[in-house]
Amino acid sequence: MERELLLLGLLRRGDNYGYHLHDFINKYMASCTNLKKATAYYLLDKMVERGWIEQKDDDSDSNYPPRRIYSLTEAGEAAFQKLLRENLSQLQPVYFTGDIGLAFLDVLDAAEARALLQQRYQAVTERLNHLEANAPKHEGAPQWVLEHHMRFLQFELSWLTDLLTRLEGV
Repeated sequence: MERELLLLGLLRRGDNYGYHLHDFINKYMASCTNLKKATAYYLLDKMVERGWIEQKDDDSDSNYPPRRIYSLTEAGEAAFQKLLRENLSQLQPVYFTGDIGLAFLDVLDAAEARALLQQRYQAVTERLNHLEANAPKHEGAPQWVLEHHMRFLQFELSWLTDLLTRLEGV
């Protein structure tokens, strides 16, 4: 339900086109969701069916086919408030798919294992550096999302450093 929460939360800011919603998510929320455009439109359609949002066609630009504009309803506001409280109060399991490889790390000889983990360390470093250099600065809650993601990457670097140190003696 976190994807619905995201879309409803964005529509609380004002009526918007599906394209603009997806563009915002890609630019500013990619660290916490991988919501694809097709899935976003599917969810928007479902939320229209539930009465959480309304959809209108905007044909104000005659050079283009009508575009759908979405707006939040009272039922959508109520759904947003419920989903927000559930999301904030509950533990959301996190699955680290990279840990699956760690479960079989002992299959590799130590030198190869260290080399692969060094590559991973470099990738995490590059991602963190990219976020620090390019992420837009926000006030309040959007900044907290970014900081949460960056702290995770910092922890990952620390953990990888510890693991690489332990593997040196193997």
